[in-house]
Amino acid sequence: MWMLQNSLWQVMKKTVPTYKYYIFPCFVSNKARPRQYTNTYPVLSGSIPSVCEHVFEENLRNSKACMQRYSELVCKVNKGGGENAVLRHTQRNKRLLVRERLRMLLDDEPFLELSPFAGFDLPYGDVPAAGCLTGIGKICGIWCVFMANDATVKGGTIYPISVKKQLRAQQIALQNRLISVYLVDSGGAFLPLQAELFPDQFHGGRIFYNEAIMSAVKIPQVAVVCGSCTAGGAYVPTMAEETVIVDKIGTMFLAGPPLVKAATGEDVSPEDLGGAYMHSKISGCVDHFASSEKEAYECVRNIIMTLNYELPPEETLEYDEPVYSAEELLGLAPRSYRYTLHIKLILSRLIDGSRFQEFKAEYGTTLVTGFAHVEGHLVGIVANNGELTHDASLKGSHFVQLCSQRSIPLLFLQNTAPRAEKPTSLSQAEDHTNRLKAQASMMAAVACSVVPKITLVIGGCYGNESYAMCGRSFDPNFLFLWPNARVALVDSSYAFTFPRAGNDDGIENDSESKQLKEKLDEESSAFYSSARLWDDGIILPQNSRKWTQTT
Repeated sequence: MWMLQNSLWQVMKKTVPTYKYYIFPCFVSNKARPRQYTNTYPVLSGSIPSVCEHVFEENLRNSKACMQRYSELVCKVNKGGGENAVLRHTQRNKRLLVRERLRMLLDDEPFLELSPFAGFDLPYGDVPAAGCLTGIGKICGIWCVFMANDATVKGGTIYPISVKKQLRAQQIALQNRLISVYLVDSGGAFLPLQAELFPDQFHGGRIFYNEAIMSAVKIPQVAVVCGSCTAGGAYVPTMAEETVIVDKIGTMFLAGPPLVKAATGEDVSPEDLGGAYMHSKISGCVDHFASSEKEAYECVRNIIMTLNYELPPEETLEYDEPVYSAEELLGLAPRSYRYTLHIKLILSRLIDGSRFQEFKAEYGTTLVTGFAHVEGHLVGIVANNGELTHDASLKGSHFVQLCSQRSIPLLFLQNTAPRAEKPTSLSQAEDHTNRLKAQASMMAAVACSVVPKITLVIGGCYGNESYAMCGRSFDPNFLFLWPNARVALVDSSYAFTFPRAGNDDGIENDSESKQLKEKLDEESSAFYSSARLWDDGIILPQNSRKWTQTT
């Protein structure tokens, strides 16, 4: 996490005009250091009250059902394009599977895979993992962002969701100044959806724009041509700083042999038109020739070692495990907002030693703020514990500014209220107005904060309160969901209580209300969200500490 913080400041220095430097606090190194003093923060009580055991059990049953769905999707993702596509890719085309490629490329330690459920159940069909794997892992001890096409999924064809996933990976690389490695094996754009792929600002061409910008700010980019690079896909390796191509497997051209035949009547092989020999010895489009995929990934690792990067010192941090079991988070993940237990029960199972230095403990109690450590790293925590009231919003605004001043990364635990109660008097209406002003103040504080921000949606992500809690549109460095999370403008339970346009009496037709509720139920699930890249992935509650520490 310290690396993300320092990296974010470096990229800001390159992108923010000089005259604006003075409005931001100067960063000091926030590297986690071996502990010199004993952490004496108060220990949270995480005992579950007996009167809440029935809520815990109901949440637990729901979490197990969500985990079953999660496991099914993980299994489906790991199969790529299906058994037949895998056989064709490995036996006929003699290529490695994308996860085998990553095992050869990355260091032998866990990596962070981003948005693995992207592309499922979309209007144009299933595109498992959006046809590409993206994530963050170490190569020769250096953190890198990788983007690897999976040619078993639709032959590596690029869909709109594939573009969105690659752009998100590039955004992370740019924001945190991480080396980018592209494993290119793509048949180009899916032409029937070209209107959603080509013309707009954040469509396919933005990938090449980002490559140019990253090169300009000295973020290294390395590519491996380990399959077909056709049409727009050919620009990815040619715009990288160094490119490796695999003999007999890698090809690169704007139009393949069939189009040459149609245009000129000439028969030409893929190898002669754009193979490894042609591009490494004649055109010069690539920099390294590899006789096998194994040799190509060894070459990439050697390239990374030439970047003259100083490896961060390996520090062993001392920290205590939470007092309470992380497995109990399954019973604390709320089935719905009505099943929410006190947020400190969750915090006591996430933070080191269950120790928490609370800020403004007696004020604005529907928002919990304070300092804690996660696997030795100091973080500021902002966590929903009810509606975001006027006092809670002012408290949140103060705390976010405090963390920004001290260069402490922020962790938001989001479980926003599905809707605010309607005012029934003039005084209540005034209270609502004041609440909106205070929430706007907190939004401004979150938007202007320059420290790394990680958002974990543990329950509901509803309406305007989600903005103040650093929702997707407020640009957190990472945003993850628990499987039970719900993401929507309004909770489906309340949808039909609002009058619709042209319906003055506010009475809904029963069939319309039912359809609307079913639609909202479907579209607000965590899996629906993750399929459309509204987040960076779904994580299991019991694994939250590990994921938070990694990011």
